[in-house]
Amino acid sequence: MDIEEFRKAGYQAIDRICDFYYSLEKRPVVPPVQPGYLLNALPDSPPEKGEDFGIIADDYQKLILPGLTHWQHPSFFAYFPTACTFEGMLGDLYSSSTPNPGFNWSSSPACTELEMVTMDWSARMLGLADHFLNSSGTGGGVIQTTSSDSALVVAVAARSLYQRTRPGTNLEKLVIYVTSQTHSLGVKASLVLGLECRILDVRAEDEYALRGETLKAALEEDIGKGKHPFVLIATVGTTSSGAIDRLDEIGEVAKDYPSLWIHVDAAWAGVTLACPEYRKVARLEEINKYAASIGTNFHKWGLVNFDAALLWVKSREDLTDALDVTPEFLRTKQSDAGAVIDYRNWHLGLGRRFRSLKIWFVLRSYGVEGFQKYIRKCIELNRHFAALVEASPDFSIVTPPSFALTVFRLIPRGAELSEESLNDLNRSLYARLGARHEVLLTQTLLNGTFCVRFAVGAERTRKEHVEHAWQLIQEEAGVALKDWTARVAK
Repeated sequence: MDIEEFRKAGYQAIDRICDFYYSLEKRPVVPPVQPGYLLNALPDSPPEKGEDFGIIADDYQKLILPGLTHWQHPSFFAYFPTACTFEGMLGDLYSSSTPNPGFNWSSSPACTELEMVTMDWSARMLGLADHFLNSSGTGGGVIQTTSSDSALVVAVAARSLYQRTRPGTNLEKLVIYVTSQTHSLGVKASLVLGLECRILDVRAEDEYALRGETLKAALEEDIGKGKHPFVLIATVGTTSSGAIDRLDEIGEVAKDYPSLWIHVDAAWAGVTLACPEYRKVARLEEINKYAASIGTNFHKWGLVNFDAALLWVKSREDLTDALDVTPEFLRTKQSDAGAVIDYRNWHLGLGRRFRSLKIWFVLRSYGVEGFQKYIRKCIELNRHFAALVEASPDFSIVTPPSFALTVFRLIPRGAELSEESLNDLNRSLYARLGARHEVLLTQTLLNGTFCVRFAVGAERTRKEHVEHAWQLIQEEAGVALKDWTARVAK
């Protein structure tokens, strides 16, 4: 493909992308395909001779697009949102057009310095303390691929710090702390590092948040057994319920255990810190006071296309001391002089994408006001959904709504059902909802209670989409209850 052929194909691609978004609302959220549909449609081997790109592009429309789940659909209420804006798309396009690995400053100065700037911009927008800024010279921010990568990097840094300050510590005695509601990233980090992971229990009466007394008891117990808890992954906005761990209590307990690294995983809910009215709920003061690191994903609820997981650390040396590997061929005079940041020492990989460009495009195009407006709109839509649930005599909210997330279940009026029966009934409801292609929700289990999650976040979602989803939920609940009652009667 030469330049002019690329120009022609690019125009066609933009036109088709625009047509796709014009038609998105009319498309099913979930593709009506069966496993193997694409495997059976494609040949077993690549073509021997190159094909005309027009045919390839047409096959994307014909074969690939019909098999996509549309996370940007206004009726997508599953998991958490995955951001997608035209500004982000263009940022990705420009960065892809000038690919470079960006592993140190000299490999492409703009890649490093724009990342420094956008990470500081984002930190200031969220209200993070100055010690998290790159401009502080001591802490700073770096873009990771996902929050799982952030947690793994943090665990590596925390382990290294613990070993440096306590030489001779037996690795088999090190313990990572998470809660039963922490994302799987905590357990996965322990698997990768071959370390013990202790899962701390949380209670419904605490809205599934980790309390200080629980942490203190675990620390006392493990240290009494000769173990070494070295990092706690606390959460602001858990996946299951949106729970916010009690960082005030956690921080006070941690004062007596200064070797415990507190990492705050705010992958989804961290963006609410952009709105001053939510900073108290999201524990900004405690994050700034107690956290050694914090991460949030702009590629979830932050308008930036995947991937854009933002990680800030209070001490950049904790990362570089753990991850700096500099063979002769990677040395530069700027780095040797300490004049620049080499981001390869801030994460596990060497090469990295120019991800800051799309963040720069989005933040400049939306501005802080536009970013806040989007967050507030989603929260308001979720409040509307929660009000619909609360007004129904047949449904119940399981735990207080968290920002743009509501967790609910079907509890028929006047029915005296056991917890097991209610779980079976709600599994039946969820199965019926899962068979619908025009809406998508997800399930969760909160301390044995089966629930349905409703997460707002697609940029194109409006009130009528929320109300349509509620109508479908009510319809399927009626059928599920009728079928379940018939089964029980047998």
